[in-house]
Amino acid sequence: MALSVVDIYRDVLPKSNCRDCGFPTCLAFAAKVVSERHPLSGCPHIVADVLARCEIELAEQYSQGKWLKRDMAEDALQWAKSRAASLAIEDLPARIGGELIRTGAETILRLPYFTGHLHICGTTVTRSDGSEMTRYEQVFILNHLAQGGSSEPRGRWKGFIEFPNTVSKMVSMKSAVEEPLIARFSGRKEELFACALRLGALPLPANEGSADVAVVFKALPRVPLALLFWDAVPDDEVQSQAKLMFDETVVDHLDIESIVFLSERLRQLLCD
Repeated sequence: MALSVVDIYRDVLPKSNCRDCGFPTCLAFAAKVVSERHPLSGCPHIVADVLARCEIELAEQYSQGKWLKRDMAEDALQWAKSRAASLAIEDLPARIGGELIRTGAETILRLPYFTGHLHICGTTVTRSDGSEMTRYEQVFILNHLAQGGSSEPRGRWKGFIEFPNTVSKMVSMKSAVEEPLIARFSGRKEELFACALRLGALPLPANEGSADVAVVFKALPRVPLALLFWDAVPDDEVQSQAKLMFDETVVDHLDIESIVFLSERLRQLLCD
C-alpha cells in the first residue's frame, strides 16, 4: 500500500516537531520523504521494524513514480530529444549554420555558440571544450534543431511580448532574466558592457544613444539577441531597466519556452 504524506506523518513519525531530522516540522519531513525520496531513516525516532516495513513500501511507490516531485528539466530534455531524434545531421548546416566534422566513425555538427562551439551528434549536445552544459541549454539547442526554421536574421528587433503566445511567459522573463540583470548591474553599466564584450557582443547599431548599454549577442548562427539596459538616475528617481530584444525570425528557430531558456542562460553568463 502506498504511503502518503499524511500516512507517514500520522502513523510513522512522532509528531513532536523535534527537528532532529533537520526539518522544522514532522509534516515537512514527511513531504520530503514522499515527494523527493528523502531517507525515512533521517528521523531517529522510528522503531526499527516499522522503518524496515515502510522503506519497502516507499521503494515500491518510488519505482512507480507515485507522488514523486517531477524533474521538470529532465522532462523538458526528454521531450526535446524526442523532437530531434529523427533529424538527418547532414541537413543541418544549410539550415542553421555550423559545419560537419568527422571524429572516427561519427559525423558531428560543429555549431558556433556565443564565443565557443557545440558538438552535436544525434541528440547528444556537448561543448567543444568539454565543459558541462545545463539541461535547459541542451533543451533549447535540440529544439532549435527540431524547429525546422532556416531564416537568416533580418535585423528587425522585437520585444518578447510582441511575439504570439508570450503573455504567460512574461512573468518568467521578468523574474528570471530582467530583474536579476537589474539587481546585478544597477549602477554598474560599465561592468555590464565589459561582461557583454567577453561574450562576444557587439554594439547594437539601431540604438542611436537611447540605452546606456545596447549590445547584440550572436548566441547561435541564426539566433541573435540584443540587450538594452538603462541605468538608474538617482537624482531623477529613475530606476534601472533591462530588456531583451529578438530578431523577428526567432520564432522560426525556437519555440517560446526555448526563447525563455536561452534568455535565462544569457543572464547566467552575464551575472556569473
